[in-house]
Amino acid sequence: MTNDLLKLITQMQQPSFYPHAVENIELIQTHASLVFLTGEYAYKVKKSVNYGFLDYSTLDKRKHFIETELKLNQKIAPELYLEVIPLSELDTQLVLNSSKNIVEYALKMRQFPQENLFSNLLKADKLSSDRFIELGKIVAQFHISAESNDRISSFGTVANLNAAFQENYQQSQKYIGTVQTKEQFEATKAYTDSFFDEKKDLFQTRRDRHKIKECHGDLHLKNICLWEDKIQLFDRIEFNESFRFVDTMYDVAFTVMDLEARGKPEFANVFLNSYLEYTGDWSGLLVLPLYLSRQAYVRAKVNSFLLDDPQISEAEKQKAEQTASDYYRQAYQYTQRKLGGLILMSGLSGSGKSTVAKRIAHDLGAIHIRSDAVRKHLAGIALEKPGTESIYTPEMTQKTYDRLLELGTMLTKEGYTVILDAKYDRLTLRQPVITEAKSSNIPLKIVYCTAPISVLRDRLNQRQNDISDAGADLIESQKANAENFTTEEQGYITTVDTSRADWRSEAIYFEGLRFIAFSS
Repeated sequence: MTNDLLKLITQMQQPSFYPHAVENIELIQTHASLVFLTGEYAYKVKKSVNYGFLDYSTLDKRKHFIETELKLNQKIAPELYLEVIPLSELDTQLVLNSSKNIVEYALKMRQFPQENLFSNLLKADKLSSDRFIELGKIVAQFHISAESNDRISSFGTVANLNAAFQENYQQSQKYIGTVQTKEQFEATKAYTDSFFDEKKDLFQTRRDRHKIKECHGDLHLKNICLWEDKIQLFDRIEFNESFRFVDTMYDVAFTVMDLEARGKPEFANVFLNSYLEYTGDWSGLLVLPLYLSRQAYVRAKVNSFLLDDPQISEAEKQKAEQTASDYYRQAYQYTQRKLGGLILMSGLSGSGKSTVAKRIAHDLGAIHIRSDAVRKHLAGIALEKPGTESIYTPEMTQKTYDRLLELGTMLTKEGYTVILDAKYDRLTLRQPVITEAKSSNIPLKIVYCTAPISVLRDRLNQRQNDISDAGADLIESQKANAENFTTEEQGYITTVDTSRADWRSEAIYFEGLRFIAFSS
């Protein structure tokens, strides 16, 4: 530690240094920065370091990157990121906010309780599925409004992406036989190599669809918090554009991977389905496994580096060794192909299809695709806005079901279990799915949801804050037009009476839905 850095730390830990009342000052130190927690405010100072991918080695560079950090994060967390303040040295003393003899810069932020980090809230069991539905929408809104242009898109070429992946493998080879096995390393690397070699068109499609954007770059649970009971993303990467100019699924993968690493796959599934429904980017699932493996592998690599740090205690090294091993295993597991399957929901509006589908998705980690969302995305209508009559024409309905079939087929072939959540009340809508499942050897099940007409009416009359436009006035016509299942279809069907108070109970639920064993 240099004398200048030691002096800065010493003086910034004194209450008299600050022009406002302070509580107990706490210092959080990372490899690249110092954060001083003073009570109401936090001050972040960048260290004079150069790691290649991160260069804060001069005052001008630190000024540039701290101003960039403020600008980037004010876009997503204006309540937290306040201003950049110069630190000046006057008569051997450091002072805040003077224009004379500036020796450093600090980023002033609104401080929040550390227990409000999503990582800590999750550990304290203070987060619900509803929070992750909300998080999915917030990340989706952030990505929808994020900038994309030709320069940003160039970061998504196969050459650029593959180079970054290969660097990870080169830097971690030395840990084979200690925290990762040779088999894990070779299988994970082989998956990446074949992915880039065989799916070049997929990466070009992501670029053509403007999915390479100025994203967050580090969207794990320690960079998400609650501020005044609102979800807040913060700490976007400013120091390296290649970490920020990425596929939107790169960001999503970080959150999903982190939740699964913390033993909460059900929250990962809820977050992912919420994000996909809001963006309509179900085709992004084709690249998600690659990025999931990448995020876990990088976490493994970073923890591996700690094993070579002489300043790390043996106890900390043992913890890092176990953490690295767990992440290497997780990175490998993401590369292992799974057997997918297709679940067709069926039933009148208000019969509980979406409720049952959500339960199945929760239990199986399935992708839940609602026809209402697909229809509105095809029409270019925001999900929360009511649809006009034009999106419910026979032609639009056919387009919606065609898209459902396209998505279901595409994703199950990639190993996903997919729930197609629509009425599927006519043979002409169901038969193409059955035909495709047979020809592609896709496991298929049909879940038929039912309830008395009076219950359906009550549910639809009480429905609020839902993307569906169906009302109780449609029940009679839907019932009249619904076609019975054929003898062939009966072999795929299980029926769930959602009017039964105990349908969610283990006995009733698994008696009806245990057929989905193909996904487990």
